[in-house]
Amino acid sequence: MPVTRLGDHERLWAVTTPSTAYVVGVEIDPATGEAVPLQKYWGPRIGEAAARQVAEASGGPSTPQGARRHENSFSQPAAGEELLPVDGGTRWGVPSLQVSFGRVRSVELRFTGARAHAEDGADRLDIELEDRHFPLRVILSIRAWHDSDVLERWVSVRNTDDDGLRFPGLSIGVTRLDSGSWFIPDADGYRYSGVFGAWGEEFQLQRAPLPVGELTFTSRQGVTGHQANPWIMIDGGRATEEHGEVFGVALAWSGSWRLTATQRPEGGAAVSAGFGHDGLLWDLRPGEEITTPPVLGLYGDGGFGAASRAWHEYARRHVLPEPAEERPVLYNSWEATAFDVTEAGQLALAEVAASIGVELFVMDDGWFGARDDDHRALGDWWPHRERFPDGLRGLFDGVRALGMRAGLWVEPEMVNRDSDLYRAHPEWVLRMDDRRQDEKRQQLVLNFAREDVREWATGWLDRLVTELGLDYFKWDMNRPFTQAGWPERDTGQDLLWIEHTRSVYRVMATLRERHPGLRIESCSSGGGRVDFGILRHTDEVWPSDNTDALDRQPLQHGFSQLYPAVTMSAWVTDSPNPGTRREVPLRYRFHVAMAGVLGIGGDLGEWSPAELEEAAGLVARYKAVRGVIQHGAQYRLAGTPGRERSAVQYVRDDQVVVLVYNPSGHGGRGPRWLRLTGLDPEALYEVTEGGDTGGVPGRLVQGSRLYGAALMGVGIRPAAWEPVGADHRSDMVVLRRVT
Repeated sequence: MPVTRLGDHERLWAVTTPSTAYVVGVEIDPATGEAVPLQKYWGPRIGEAAARQVAEASGGPSTPQGARRHENSFSQPAAGEELLPVDGGTRWGVPSLQVSFGRVRSVELRFTGARAHAEDGADRLDIELEDRHFPLRVILSIRAWHDSDVLERWVSVRNTDDDGLRFPGLSIGVTRLDSGSWFIPDADGYRYSGVFGAWGEEFQLQRAPLPVGELTFTSRQGVTGHQANPWIMIDGGRATEEHGEVFGVALAWSGSWRLTATQRPEGGAAVSAGFGHDGLLWDLRPGEEITTPPVLGLYGDGGFGAASRAWHEYARRHVLPEPAEERPVLYNSWEATAFDVTEAGQLALAEVAASIGVELFVMDDGWFGARDDDHRALGDWWPHRERFPDGLRGLFDGVRALGMRAGLWVEPEMVNRDSDLYRAHPEWVLRMDDRRQDEKRQQLVLNFAREDVREWATGWLDRLVTELGLDYFKWDMNRPFTQAGWPERDTGQDLLWIEHTRSVYRVMATLRERHPGLRIESCSSGGGRVDFGILRHTDEVWPSDNTDALDRQPLQHGFSQLYPAVTMSAWVTDSPNPGTRREVPLRYRFHVAMAGVLGIGGDLGEWSPAELEEAAGLVARYKAVRGVIQHGAQYRLAGTPGRERSAVQYVRDDQVVVLVYNPSGHGGRGPRWLRLTGLDPEALYEVTEGGDTGGVPGRLVQGSRLYGAALMGVGIRPAAWEPVGADHRSDMVVLRRVT
């Protein structure tokens, strides 16, 4: 039973996963009577007797003075171990819950009960609390899956004065509601890992000592954002890719968010994360309830690599709607045509795409309304009357006749002023009375929190899929929120920051329910909406508008820390790259894009016959191994991606795929021998693809057989890694276990 009450203690529980334990309890402060939910233990799995001992050793508010960390009249370090530190009493740290009851701005909770119950494939614990005076119920929920070490936590708050008669006129305002706080056990020193970035350079991995004080990562843009991603990993400063304890916290949310890691001067660290935005006030009217998105916690002792693989497996088992599918090779027409789309032009591209093995053809922007540029027609979702006078059916029938599936770019959350939709419904956009409406990219944001907007979007999206037989939407979202008001809701308008995102989820879920074969890609000017929240409703994400192969390597490295390859859309585009003007060989560009879900976005009409022939061969090689890449265990090998010799390895059943890169042919940086990992040391592995026919010791030769112990202990010398040669050399090596 993953959730166990410890002994006869009615307020102490152990929540276990296959490899870990999470012990929590509710202490009652003897001086005040306040209920304080505390994390007692988080680490390797332990038995029930040991769990009781660690709970007793950790103490709580009732522990005698001096048995805990140094406390004084200005400090209460025990608050760092609370599951949901409230704004109230003698706490001065980061609150996970802030509530005002009229002019009263302090929360005082009492324990009212707990319930452990089984769910499908999981077990769940709900800890119930309520304010000792005001009608506020708080439920802390913890879910443990039977097949994952990732724990899920969330919080619900409710105004229990359902008819408003007990406290007439009382205003309950929630100003911060995190999904929970996680205590990171004591260590000699703390180091954090996370990603930062900007448009075109998302997911840049950073590791640094966790400073004493508060370190906050956030997005205030209404979407997940390019500048950071809602996760953090913390270790004791000595973890490596394959060794050491790592604690990870991730928020499954696609709107504005905030994650704060606190290292206290007295020792100890905690991470609190949740949705929200500075300055918001959520009115909790009688009978109303707000539930947070899940905040996820993961402990492991196998270094950053094992942590990533555990996150990847969790995504496959409990997040992605269709995790077992092999994603098709895609072609997107944007970089070939931009807004200049016609049926004849798109079909010409489709014919070339089909000839090199593409399986899904996606027409991008420019197909609708009067969309001749990015200044007009967003919101007018019918075929461009001049470019497609007979509609889109002929185009997509032609695509299907070529043996490919059909996809279409849409941007449902945006509108141009110069559109029929805005002229008909100016009240549908985010706006504030007596304030201007700032545009970004000549766009305004539609308020998806409105039921009429949600129904409108569901209607035309459903109609497109039905009438055109679409298999795929590229769902884009190209600007952040500004003037994010909802005047018709008066004091309740701040709920739009929650309900907009949840309405996007609902529209996607409705479309998938009505059309089980429909697949959706999440895009937000590149990687602006990538998180475990949106991945519950989409099949893959677009991590960046930057398609330069060398820039993509560190970006994909950071992406892989949390998200699996099966979710990462990666394109091969033209050389010189349209954005950076860097020239990179076609083979290298393909090998970088093969590390995820392979797509092609170049102007195929300009590719030479030799390039098309080479592309067809590389597409065929990818198809032969994509099951391993998309669904296998991923290992990050060797040097810094995009800067020096590096490699990434995938293992699934008896197959092994290794993508090898050397961006600088004459550079001396990086390793010379490539040591594989994750293999059976006693097994023999045969090289079935890649390698070299030369006689250099350690050089792979196709058909050769090597023991797993040799591949992991000494390694191989890839031809692409030789120190003298051309820039941008790469290879794909495939091995098969034969004994």
